[in-house]
Amino acid sequence: MEREIVIPGQFLSDNKNDSGPGTYVKDGKVYSLLYGVKNAKKKISVIPFSGKYIPSSRDYVIGTVIDVTPSNWIFNIGSPYDGLLHVSEYPRRIDQDKMREVLGIGNSALLRVKDVSSSMKVELTMRERGLRLLDMGRVIEITPAKVPRIIGHGGSMVSMLKKETNCEVFVGQNGRIWIKGKDSEMDLLTESIELIMKHSHTSGLTDRISLFLKGEEELVSEKDEAVLEEDLTEDTKEAEDESEIREDTYRKVDALLEDDN
Repeated sequence: MEREIVIPGQFLSDNKNDSGPGTYVKDGKVYSLLYGVKNAKKKISVIPFSGKYIPSSRDYVIGTVIDVTPSNWIFNIGSPYDGLLHVSEYPRRIDQDKMREVLGIGNSALLRVKDVSSSMKVELTMRERGLRLLDMGRVIEITPAKVPRIIGHGGSMVSMLKKETNCEVFVGQNGRIWIKGKDSEMDLLTESIELIMKHSHTSGLTDRISLFLKGEEELVSEKDEAVLEEDLTEDTKEAEDESEIREDTYRKVDALLEDDN
């Protein structure tokens, strides 16, 4: 199925009601907000190839402390906007004078975006099950737009990666992946993730990575690597649909664009 590649500012429609994720409306017409693939299913949307992570409420992220104030930890979350973790959003009571002892500059944590204001103030929380400090394991960084490929349709890819490598895996929507296991298992998992990124636009990827992890295939076949970005497979389309790029994220970006005009 041929899919059209579009660039930021490219005209997409005369009908403002066609505007979906990854687009913006100006003078009643719809334009692309991103460099990516046009999807005209129901409404017109643009699925990005790459770019910085734009936070949205309820996202899971992995962040690194870059500053500590009297009441907040400030996190780099791989976005143009820093995240703020108020001391009250830590899982247990912390005295303000002990904050740096608990979470110092350079420490990393699993977090969730609690709220994003219209001015892009990003509030974080750790008061949910599974969220915690990271003191072991590795963090791998990928392009945020490729996160749906790591998760897979219905979670198929990430479930298989966990099972075949015996590693804990936490996929942040900001393109950071935390893994924990034996060194040899983490090495294998890291190599698998690199292969997924390299072959993300090819079909049958979950099955092929499964064979690689089981040692039944030395390398993922190169013959499908030449698939063009404008000729994405149905398998890739399912992963993109699964990601459901959130409308509220792009509304925030649209608001910023309007403010610049």
